[in-house]
Amino acid sequence: MLACAALSNGANATDDEKKPKHTIKEVMKVALKGDLQKKVLSGNASDEDNKKLLDMYISMVESKPPKGEMNSWHNLAGSAALAAANVVVGREGAAEELKTATNCKACYSEHKP
Repeated sequence: MLACAALSNGANATDDEKKPKHTIKEVMKVALKGDLQKKVLSGNASDEDNKKLLDMYISMVESKPPKGEMNSWHNLAGSAALAAANVVVGREGAAEELKTATNCKACYSEHKP
């Protein structure tokens, strides 16, 4: 019984206790300042690259912004993640949607310390 209680406590961890797979800093370095997003937008990315970009943007949604409101953060990061998902599944116009959704100034104005 005690073992079951201990296991169930770990399964009920709050969202605040969950750690994103990638940090915001890592996403900025690899996806935006690096060449990953450029490669995806050019259409020369592999399926693995497309999935990596999506994974990174999902981590953004899971992260807490350095400043600003969570609703704003979730809207901005969520738009980027959705656009990256559209790239992964091959939706028409997905690259342009990704480019629009990852406008750096929109996030920086609200969330960069």
